[in-house]
Amino acid sequence: MAKPTKYAPHICTGATIFALLGIIFGLIFSSPVIIVLFLFPAAIYEAYRTEGKSTKAASIILVAILFLQLIFIAFGVNFNVAEFLGAERQQIGGYWVPLGDIKVVGPTIIAILSIILFTKTWGVYTKWLAAVIFFTSFAIVYTLDPEVFEYLFRLALDEGLKNIK
Repeated sequence: MAKPTKYAPHICTGATIFALLGIIFGLIFSSPVIIVLFLFPAAIYEAYRTEGKSTKAASIILVAILFLQLIFIAFGVNFNVAEFLGAERQQIGGYWVPLGDIKVVGPTIIAILSIILFTKTWGVYTKWLAAVIFFTSFAIVYTLDPEVFEYLFRLALDEGLKNIK
């Protein structure tokens, strides 16, 4: 059954502004924790709004990864996923994800889940929230490691251009 939309535009606008403020303050203070915290309302509302079996699972996993991301950053957890798996990249949801420190892999997976949500959901509000989550995940990566951000940005640009042709 479809979720009510009476307050959805207001909630999505608020979550967008909140995420944008998180990006601004996170960049000013070079703090990915701020960005992660300010992204929670959009991610939680996305999980509430999604209804399909796969999209509900993707949105719940997204919130869980966001929570783990907060813990990894706040406690300075360093874990090299590439060394653990013995691979430089891994295919997740049809997309190749570069592996490295867990704190950078987390927002990369969040970005991929948001792409999946954007393409698989029907509702305008769930698409809206997925876009907010996608762009905010790039800001998280940027505050963690600008070099990895540059690599992922080029990768996303290349994939986007490939799909246009």
